[in-house]
Amino acid sequence: MSQAPNFRAEIVGSITDVEAAQWDDCCNGNPFLKHAFLEALELSGSATAETGWRPYHIRLVNTSDNTFAGFMPCYLKSHSFGEYVFDHAWAHAFENAGGAYYPKLQSSVPFTPVTTPRLLVKNLADEKAKEALLHSVTSSVEKMGLSSAHLTFLPKAEASLAAQNGFLVRNDQQFHWKNENYQSFDDFLNALSSRKRKQIKKERRTALANNITIEQLRGTEITQDHWDQFYRFYQDTGTRKWGQPYLNREFFTRIHASMPDDILLFMCRRNDKYIAGAINFIGPDTLYGRYWGCIEDHPCLHFETCYYQAIDYAIAHGLNTVEAGAQGPHKLARGYTPVKTYSAHWISNPGFREAVARFLTVEREDVDAEVDYLSNRSPFKKVRRPSL
Repeated sequence: MSQAPNFRAEIVGSITDVEAAQWDDCCNGNPFLKHAFLEALELSGSATAETGWRPYHIRLVNTSDNTFAGFMPCYLKSHSFGEYVFDHAWAHAFENAGGAYYPKLQSSVPFTPVTTPRLLVKNLADEKAKEALLHSVTSSVEKMGLSSAHLTFLPKAEASLAAQNGFLVRNDQQFHWKNENYQSFDDFLNALSSRKRKQIKKERRTALANNITIEQLRGTEITQDHWDQFYRFYQDTGTRKWGQPYLNREFFTRIHASMPDDILLFMCRRNDKYIAGAINFIGPDTLYGRYWGCIEDHPCLHFETCYYQAIDYAIAHGLNTVEAGAQGPHKLARGYTPVKTYSAHWISNPGFREAVARFLTVEREDVDAEVDYLSNRSPFKKVRRPSL
């Protein structure tokens, strides 16, 4: 891949060294790409060299007039946790063969399996700038002698461009809810088969049966006490799933101060005591469900809080999509349908690259087959093909 003309790549060791307005001008309002979100990750100590996420952001400069042309959120990783595109087996194989897999270069939003642009250019149609960002990735791998670079949760178009420039493309799937111009939750239910409609109605009744109420809190409605309570829930789930939570308490204080209107909390209360909660982020047309936790177990409460409350909110506010996190075929019965996700990988060692390429060919076929299989088992009255 040859260097795209008229661009110079600069490495930025902290998001705080980038002007917020310039960065946000390239992120199209996505909450996870906002300067404030990435800054909170770094300044809270959640995503730093000490936690295995050393910032290595790329700033692209147009050499013809010395103005910025784009950015790319990147990190030097010393492990493969918090990414949700799993390459532990690749690392194990490469190290068994005598190689050093870490550090590797990672372009992603830490701890966030959400498809967002990685090639953040000032002019969205500037394909040369996007190619220059891709070149800066491969150049960094070569200069530092790294094993690989990984661009995870890319839009399909960016994955295709990466493939044209020598990257290997990997697929997986998530489950997203799509708003078909529903006017109410009952309108959504009426689009389902009778059996699935009855199941969801029963689950919603069951979730609230033990004198449980759910509050929807946004922006300034959220207090520090709410954050304290929610962080207890998040710690409980994080400890059980990952050994320790990825995010610390300071992170939530920082995003509350810097981007309150992008945040929606669902807080579950029983007998005047908060017992569970889920955090969501609000994008221009999508509600992103992120973290859930609880200190009491109640049947179906997770479904109600993370899936049905999110659908309710999306319908009421005219949002097109609900993304409820990574994986989870159980979401299919709740109206969430399979959608392909994309990542792109640059492997520096020729032999290892060939082995990974063979693996990805088979894996992509498996993902295609599973998406087709699940799509044909949609809970809707008429089978709807997902947008791949």
